[in-house]
Amino acid sequence: MMVSASEVKARGTALFARLLEKFDEVVIQVRGKPRYVVLDAERYEHLRELELEAALREVNEDISAGRYEVVSAEEHLAWAEQAAADVSHHSD
Repeated sequence: MMVSASEVKARGTALFARLLEKFDEVVIQVRGKPRYVVLDAERYEHLRELELEAALREVNEDISAGRYEVVSAEEHLAWAEQAAADVSHHSD
């Protein structure tokens, strides 16, 4: 189900309560384009659980295939700091 941002502003959360009784999700359009998705908390938690299970499966597959390396905590922190600096530099 799609609704406009102006309709959300006008009707507030009652709009979502009513729509989520009929639909699994509500897509909010901003300037005619889909921008946000509203789900009830139970559905959101279920989707998060599926996402985390998929991530765990991927990690286990990487371990089984030997796609990992062992590094010290210091090496990992240095890598993370460099990655954060790179992201920060590119967003300027």
